[in-house]
Amino acid sequence: MQTFILATKISPEGMSDLDQLKKNGRKWKAEVEKRCPEVKFKEHYFLFGQYDFLSIYEAPDEETAAKVSLISQSLGAQKAESWVALPYSSFLKLIDEVK
Repeated sequence: MQTFILATKISPEGMSDLDQLKKNGRKWKAEVEKRCPEVKFKEHYFLFGQYDFLSIYEAPDEETAAKVSLISQSLGAQKAESWVALPYSSFLKLIDEVK
């Protein structure tokens, strides 16, 4: 399993109703679990910055990670990006291989 980071931006309208925001979050998670049962979430964070939420999860491949982003956007996210997260120890090994 690879580690991915999902950065999500919610529309201003989506952020205006806090009760609905909570419901949408539960609906999003249930939809990801239904459509991508192999995804394992590690952490979820609320952010103060360019993105509103950051989720760390494991998925078997990039296609599954793309599904997570697409599900986010289909449920109202203004922007959703999934990035591959490489463990630092693996990064150090890559440095040694490239030298």
